[in-house]
Amino acid sequence: MGRNPSNDPGTAGDTAHDGAGTGAATEDRLRDYLRRATTELREVKRRLRQAEERDTEPVAIIGMACRYPGGAASPEALWDLVAAGRDVLGDLPDDRGWNTEDLYDPDPDRPGTSYAHEGGFLRDAADFDADFFGISPREALAMDPQQRLLLETGWEALERAGIDPTSLHGSATGVYVGAIDQDYGPPLHQPWEGADGHLLTGGTASVLSGRISYTLGLEGPAVTVDTACSSSLVALHMALQSLRGGETTLALVGGVTVMATPGIFVEFSRQRGMAPDGRCKAFSADADGTGWGEGVGVLVLERLSDAVRGGHRVLAVVRGSAVNQDGASNGLTAPSGPAQKRVVRRALDRAGLTTADVDVVEAHGTGTTLGDPIEAQALIETYGQGRPAERPLLLGSLKSNIGHTQAAAGVGGVIKMVMALRAGVVPPTLHVAEPSGHVDWSAGAVELVTEARAWPRTGRVRRAAVSSFGISGTNAHVILEEAPQAPQAPQAPEVPVEVAQGAPVVVGSVPWVWPVSARGEEALRAQAARLLEFARAHPELEPGAVGHALVTGRAALPYRGVATGACREELEAGLRALADGHDCPHLVRGVQTDERVGYVLPDPAGPWRRTVRELLAGSPVFAEHLEACLAALAPHVSVETVRAQWSGPEEAPIAEQGARCALFAVTVALVRTWRKLGVRVDAFAGDPAHGPAAACLAGALGLDAAARAAALGEDPDPAQPTWLWLRTPAAADQDGTGDDVTYVELLPDGSVLTGLLHAYVNGADVDWTAVGAASPGAEPVDLPTYAFQRSRYWLGAPEPAVRERQSVDWLPAEPERHAGPRDTWLALVPDGFADDPFVTAAVDALGADGTRVTTRTVDLSADDDTLLRDLTDTVAGTGPAGVLSLLDADATPRGDGSTAPRGALATLTLARVLHELPEAPPLWCATDDTRDHPAPADLAWAA
Repeated sequence: MGRNPSNDPGTAGDTAHDGAGTGAATEDRLRDYLRRATTELREVKRRLRQAEERDTEPVAIIGMACRYPGGAASPEALWDLVAAGRDVLGDLPDDRGWNTEDLYDPDPDRPGTSYAHEGGFLRDAADFDADFFGISPREALAMDPQQRLLLETGWEALERAGIDPTSLHGSATGVYVGAIDQDYGPPLHQPWEGADGHLLTGGTASVLSGRISYTLGLEGPAVTVDTACSSSLVALHMALQSLRGGETTLALVGGVTVMATPGIFVEFSRQRGMAPDGRCKAFSADADGTGWGEGVGVLVLERLSDAVRGGHRVLAVVRGSAVNQDGASNGLTAPSGPAQKRVVRRALDRAGLTTADVDVVEAHGTGTTLGDPIEAQALIETYGQGRPAERPLLLGSLKSNIGHTQAAAGVGGVIKMVMALRAGVVPPTLHVAEPSGHVDWSAGAVELVTEARAWPRTGRVRRAAVSSFGISGTNAHVILEEAPQAPQAPQAPEVPVEVAQGAPVVVGSVPWVWPVSARGEEALRAQAARLLEFARAHPELEPGAVGHALVTGRAALPYRGVATGACREELEAGLRALADGHDCPHLVRGVQTDERVGYVLPDPAGPWRRTVRELLAGSPVFAEHLEACLAALAPHVSVETVRAQWSGPEEAPIAEQGARCALFAVTVALVRTWRKLGVRVDAFAGDPAHGPAAACLAGALGLDAAARAAALGEDPDPAQPTWLWLRTPAAADQDGTGDDVTYVELLPDGSVLTGLLHAYVNGADVDWTAVGAASPGAEPVDLPTYAFQRSRYWLGAPEPAVRERQSVDWLPAEPERHAGPRDTWLALVPDGFADDPFVTAAVDALGADGTRVTTRTVDLSADDDTLLRDLTDTVAGTGPAGVLSLLDADATPRGDGSTAPRGALATLTLARVLHELPEAPPLWCATDDTRDHPAPADLAWAA
């Protein structure tokens, strides 16, 4: 019989031993597994927490810009309008080709007409600075005015956020725009003359957002949203998702509406949907329909953590948002109360808030008899519940001030609420006789605000919500919160200038600099005038803080000027000279060209030694580079001998070798310091003594080899290819240019700052934040935005003056109608042409026989109505025996896409003025055959 293994002690012992070993190993593996699992679980939880925080992180509004009716060309102007309780609606526009005389009819049943003839219109909707954006007049004319408004307003929004728009090129910045097609221009298959070839991009809705991205070189999403009147809030909702998801780092969000045709008036007249007086009587008992308006608003958004990290000012915070759809309501365009309640609750849930956490709602509130009661009831059943009766939800509507601006309404409401949060005031809603009787106001704590009141403090931050509901059935709700308090910075110890305020200061102890730039000369002068007015209005601002805002938040455009000074008076004198087109000791100006910028190295006999002492006292960077040069010279010359060139007494004898080596060390250190300031050095010119330094700086010789050549008086090898960069001063023309290079001096009169200024205005990039003259202040500085130089562009709207041209008869002057010696004649001269040779010769000729001549200047840049009024007042107030028009001296094209000179067109307007006078004096029109324009020449006319 064989053995039973289980009864064998040896086997049993072996089995027991193996089992114990296996158990220990299994336990170790289990512990390792549990340890790894625990670590992975912690990592998963951390990632989930980060994802949740990212998905709910507040988003900061860091910039806003807008143009709304009533001249509200900025958020501050819009707030002034709203806070004052102003109604800014007016007549239909007469400059868009609308037949306004036949459009209005009080009969709502008459086809093709509107029974309302007022609205909130942008009176300058056709005006655009095409040159600024590199757009030809022909293309600008074919562009939807909504595109043009968005380009300018988007630029302004970034400037108001303290961001140089050109610095975003290549960034993951997104553009989200709400807009509705407004039928600007003809169909693609029936183009008008001059518009063909540009109508596709000019009128396609997707290009509204895409053109902004193209112009600025932005590489984040570019999306145009059309959900009708909720479009801009839906765009905002999409931008929040994109920012939180990491798809974009910055977002431009907005909405725009410009009515190219009166179609919305005609259509809503048939539906009986408009108020006859054009006013939105939001939630009022006498509400009788909506009223239409126009506008554009753009926000700049950034994740709150990024905004704080980047030092951007936070205007307000977006806590949450939601979008939904009415679904199958009781009509395609009928609002749904249940859907509105759902979108409110969803937005609150995403914000982590309750209904009691919101103080004010900027309502959709269009003034319709169907929509307003549904909206009010939805708010009562959400925000109106569970809150103290003494703290009701406050309700209002911007539409009562400016009309229903359609795709721009939601963003307008956001701007209004951000300004209200910052002011601590709830503005009034206009045109409310008494709250609507179709709403059960007793069912919840909701109050319609009809008079301005202080925003109540409740022991927490103030919050507001904004609603928009589209005719498509898409609803949007956004919750805003006042900006968080900036953390109180601890009292910092005194620190050296080179480490203060973050980045090292390369050059310190210099006067202040205020750079100004533009696309053209007129814009540069206008920009300087704006900054001068701003500086005078804000004497409390530190000059260094203003300079820092200018160099960090404004683009460096081709036409440049820099005001410099040791005090505000000197800075303002520089700006005044720039605005007036004059020279001034406190102003440097120039124009960037396609040429490279070259540098004239210091004059060996110049005051560079004094400059070295100043730089050693204020620039650690220069001192470091100078020491490196001295170390390279040390094997060949006594360093103390070299140092003595700038540190010894002025009357000390100058050793030739020491002077040569000192010039080498100073030149190399100086150019390397400029490079640290961001200045790219393309070429050099100078005395032959600079050969070793130029070869080193051009890369032909290393520092050690160049130092040896300088010490031994050797010439570098001229066969080096890079030696071609060296030029003698004689190689440059008298105007400072030569070989496609613009040359500027490194040390004009021994001044580093003056050299930097001349380099900058000639096109060099200069990091002014590394210059001690620009330092951030305690608070951001609200600088004026760009001074756009606009001209009129509108397809299909003939100019009144052009129409008048066809009805004026021109006759040769009769010699016997010449003035008598005792007559007083009126000579009308274009503004800015008083000293023009043609003008002075004509005035002198008229007065040669003793005729008295009164000269008056006329602003031809004014709009048609203003020009007509000014000419009427001038002629009627003077009562002349005759009028001599010299307006033809100004041959500037009107700027609306036509080539007609504005002087000739103004003369036609003058003829119209005289034609309507009871006793019109004779009109003589002088033209100049030396001017290059199509007006008749070498003739005098009388009418």
